[in-house]
Amino acid sequence: MRRNSSTVVVLAGSVPGEVLAAVGRSMNVALIRPETGTGRDASSGKDAGTGQDGLEAAAGALQRAGRATSPYALVPADPLAALAASWQAMWDVSRQQGPAGFELEAANALAAWRAGQFELPDYYLVLAEDRSAQDSGTEDGGDHRPDFYLGPLRSVRPHRVAFVTATEPAEQAAGVLRALGSLRHGRWWPGLDEVIQKARTFYPDSLAEGTTALAAESR
Repeated sequence: MRRNSSTVVVLAGSVPGEVLAAVGRSMNVALIRPETGTGRDASSGKDAGTGQDGLEAAAGALQRAGRATSPYALVPADPLAALAASWQAMWDVSRQQGPAGFELEAANALAAWRAGQFELPDYYLVLAEDRSAQDSGTEDGGDHRPDFYLGPLRSVRPHRVAFVTATEPAEQAAGVLRALGSLRHGRWWPGLDEVIQKARTFYPDSLAEGTTALAAESR
């Protein structure tokens, strides 16, 4: 468990720059961007690369966030981003990639975690699409795709994964600030190996059981 003054929150996925700019103006939020290969802060809300480079950049941002003194340290990068993308790709029936890519990213993430390069943040915050019912994770419904953060990760520790349902940048920024102020306490994360094992055995169809409750939370 983290022992620092700030609540460290990873803002998962690709986030519009105007959302980060608006959130960064809050006096209660320290926006910790990942550093690029040149050592300078990334200028957008997109993940700092993929694979090992992205993992290292996100891990470095989390380390700096752990030294922040603001009430909230918001990091728009995640050392599990490549793992999340490979899990979602594994369920893309048009590609039929199988689990090889996921297992490779799982091994990379576990090695970095066990070496002490990063630990999971206090919370994950996801910008979800504004739908009448949250993604069920099935192939039904056309554009619905499995989501690692709202699927296996959230199932491990529901109180550690929050989400904002909005599409316009101004609404997203306001939603992020509201979500930061209403984060719920709960058990700390299990080991990353347990999280990965959960992802291995998690079927997107099982999200359907929690769809009604998830949609209700967003209102």
